[in-house]
Amino acid sequence: MNEPIVARHWLTLAAPKAAPALATSTVLILGRIWNANGAEHSVGNAALIVVLSAGAAAAGAFSSAGRAGDPVIAGTAFAASGGLALAGVAGYADGLPLPLLLWALATAVAYGIAARYWRTDRRETLAHERQTAVRREEHGHVERVEALRAGAQIEVARSGAAYAEQLAQALTARAVLPGFNPAELTQAGLPELPAADITKENRA
Repeated sequence: MNEPIVARHWLTLAAPKAAPALATSTVLILGRIWNANGAEHSVGNAALIVVLSAGAAAAGAFSSAGRAGDPVIAGTAFAASGGLALAGVAGYADGLPLPLLLWALATAVAYGIAARYWRTDRRETLAHERQTAVRREEHGHVERVEALRAGAQIEVARSGAAYAEQLAQALTARAVLPGFNPAELTQAGLPELPAADITKENRA
């Protein structure tokens, strides 16, 4: 019933929050490295990035269309399209202002999309915790009721045993008295004592 509480490291908690910024920053850095290695004003490289980015966007559109669309695939395709576009601008542009502007925009969009999934995950986690707490309370209530019932049965059994013992002691004490007639007790509704025991008690 009692589950161990595991405290996660702060890096484990912070990693998902930093993932969008790390992803866009990595794309920006790779784009600028590409720029320094001959991609600046290269029409062929720009055309390649445009084709790849458009293809990823088209794949995301097809994946999200219809009832059978997969939101995970669509989101991945759109993220790849945006990353390719950012890498293309960072590799083709002269200076840093435009790549940095697009980096800031892409980071904001990434955090906006991620926040939606974080809220959904948080709601599901809270719902699961509430259901677990309710189940624990129900199980605890059932256990308490069963414990009370078992205790009551034990007390009843003890009371019955004590009554039987006291009755046997009283009958035994009465049997040794002069003028004891077990037939009268039987007629009165009390249990009949064994004849052998009564004879032994009378002899004693």
